[in-house]
Amino acid sequence: MANGKVDFFNDTGGYGFISTDDGDLDDDEDVFFHMEDVGGPDLEEGQEVEFDIESSPKGPRATNLVRK
Repeated sequence: MANGKVDFFNDTGGYGFISTDDGDLDDDEDVFFHMEDVGGPDLEEGQEVEFDIESSPKGPRATNLVRK
């Protein structure tokens, strides 16, 4: 699993982006997530998370996201 922090979260749209700590991606590439895939309370910017990364047509997407 990759580690990272929520870099941006849009509570109206229920989606956001995670910056990774592991260097799994290019330096400027964040991982997209949607709360429908996470469940539970909304994530907050700066919150640490663990997740798997899958490829999607629009770029990397977080799956199996777990709050730390």
